[in-house]
Amino acid sequence: MQRVAEGIGRIVVRGVEEIGFAAALFVESLLWTVCGPARRQPVRLPAVFAQMMQIGIEALPIATVLAATIGMMLAIQSLYSLGLFGAESFATVGIALSVVREFAPLIIAILIAGRSGSALAARFSTMVINQEVDALRVIGISPVRYLVAPALIAMMIMVPCLTMWANIVALTAAGLFVTSALEFSMGAYFTDVAATLSVNDLAHGLGKSALFAALVALVSTVNGALADGGAEGVGRRTTRAVVQSIAAVIVVDLIFAFVVTSG
Repeated sequence: MQRVAEGIGRIVVRGVEEIGFAAALFVESLLWTVCGPARRQPVRLPAVFAQMMQIGIEALPIATVLAATIGMMLAIQSLYSLGLFGAESFATVGIALSVVREFAPLIIAILIAGRSGSALAARFSTMVINQEVDALRVIGISPVRYLVAPALIAMMIMVPCLTMWANIVALTAAGLFVTSALEFSMGAYFTDVAATLSVNDLAHGLGKSALFAALVALVSTVNGALADGGAEGVGRRTTRAVVQSIAAVIVVDLIFAFVVTSG
């Protein structure tokens, strides 16, 4: 029992330390972003744009496919479920709210965690093991300003943009199925969607996507910064970053939905 308690205690302490480390990285990244130009050490815009290309533009094809698939699946299940009660005409309401408030932010966050979060963790792990991060400190360059801040800024910009694109694609794909099944026009479908959604619904989904982006970036960075053990350590930390990012996104999504809905 003592050994079990000690093991649990070590895990808890390690988790708290990693959360504190992530919070420190986030605050330091914000400080460099705001105060860097005054100190003549701004966050490099070319690095931010390069990260934005990798995280956002290059992810457009797979994000489009996933969003269209989710939209079509929601349409199929909504029509089937509501058809049991003869209420197929209300399918548009459920589809619109589900896509914008939940599914688009969640599926994009999981995609970014698996695609860009793993790449970020692998890159940082390799740099830590090769002592490149120590070399940056020796020559007077802050690793947070040089490596963490560009990735964090790019992810918090591009993930909401991808989420907005996923909203459009998913709702369009769902509309193609609903209009063909219920035999009315796409114009009528989008009129119902516009009547269902509000600015608060869009803000809810986009706000969650920005939060998810910060979580993925910080979890990946922390795992990369704590890497050790050579090539095996890189693989271990990359896998751990993806698993923790997806778990954190789902748990935070639950908490966010509960707090906002109950409030």
